[in-house]
Amino acid sequence: MTTKTSTTEQLNKFIEFQQWVYEQALTHERDAQFELIEAILFSPAVQSFAELSLSPVFQRGWPSLYTAVERGQVDVKWLRLYLTRQVPFQGVTVFALDTSVWPRPQTRTLAELRYEQSPTEAIQSYATVQGYAYSSLVWIPERGRSWALPVDTRRVVGRQSVVEVGVEQVKTLCDARPADTCDVIAADGSYGNHRFLGALKDQPCTVVVRLRCDRVLYGAAAPYAGSGRPCVHGSRFAFKEPDTWGPPAEEVRFEDERYGQVRLRHWHDLHAKQDAHTAFSVIRADVHLERAKPPKPLWLGYQNAQDLSLHALWLAFDQRWPIEPANRFRKQRLYWTLPQFQHPDRCDRWTWLVDVSLWLVFLARDLVSDQPLPWQKPQAILTPGRVLLGLGALFAQIGTLTRPPQSRGKSPGWPTGRPRTRPQRFTVFKRGPTRAKKA
Repeated sequence: MTTKTSTTEQLNKFIEFQQWVYEQALTHERDAQFELIEAILFSPAVQSFAELSLSPVFQRGWPSLYTAVERGQVDVKWLRLYLTRQVPFQGVTVFALDTSVWPRPQTRTLAELRYEQSPTEAIQSYATVQGYAYSSLVWIPERGRSWALPVDTRRVVGRQSVVEVGVEQVKTLCDARPADTCDVIAADGSYGNHRFLGALKDQPCTVVVRLRCDRVLYGAAAPYAGSGRPCVHGSRFAFKEPDTWGPPAEEVRFEDERYGQVRLRHWHDLHAKQDAHTAFSVIRADVHLERAKPPKPLWLGYQNAQDLSLHALWLAFDQRWPIEPANRFRKQRLYWTLPQFQHPDRCDRWTWLVDVSLWLVFLARDLVSDQPLPWQKPQAILTPGRVLLGLGALFAQIGTLTRPPQSRGKSPGWPTGRPRTRPQRFTVFKRGPTRAKKA
């Protein structure tokens, strides 16, 4: 149960977070930008970006919405460092890395678009759409909850790969964190390759990634025999061929509340065929062994374990799950992909404002009471959606930091004699190298 003292401390932390973001992160048009953040939190259902101006906390007119995004400035470097410092330094800290797509299928005047794979309910699979891919590095506070707090969100530009952007984000995080922290980076299968692991093998963090179930790895090469070409690869290790595994270095069995009977086995000093210099360890996780037909096993690769046990590594990867519902929450409840901006910088600026909004929801989780709708059951531990419903009373208590709007008269409109030009059209980037046309 939350005590009065802890509630007061949490309220002070919430107000302090607002003040620092308002004064330091929002460097230009800060009043319009901060009111836009508040409007995101107090707009239960909108169909367009302009409808955010109808929120009771947005004191300015609807053109200020676009002013906040078009002319507003965000100190991204400072904000990224400030969000990183909100993460505790004690204990095992789990960060998840994943990519989410902002589809823009109908625009032709937006620069730097790419073809990306995005899930769609229409065909129950992944479809290729044009849009922006954003790589998010998020902090997962606890296992089994729906909280995933972004500390670094970057757009994949041009022919960059998500692996290259993810490596840059992890290196920036390691530079901002103390050297004695125990940080774990948990990533999905898109990062389960030698390009990601090899680039981070010298970083002071543990990396755990999911591997494809059909991978073929190799052990360490045998010592040089003195004649002929030295061996590059050792014995073959195929995930689908148990005869090639050999005895595991360690095997652990335990009971889990969610996964039932779990068996973990791992092997050391394996590498991909493309990069013999990047050695990592492999974990095979078999869950629900009590069932007659257990689910398919999960293969994980890790490096720089920092004295973490096999059980702790598996729990760290399982803790990354909230990043999926968090991305859905940002899109559906915080309206991340709702606007139709026509400039990439405005999309990036709006993304950071949405990230700040999600942090405010998280910091208010102990300050609001559950207000379920008539058809909803009460919750003892509030989810992000329930916290969002109870923010009205909190903001009515602490007020707003923004200054009252000033009347500026009527807009002069389009200047007389200024020609109207058609917006420039841009081509969409395709991933992978371009092939030369045949003569």
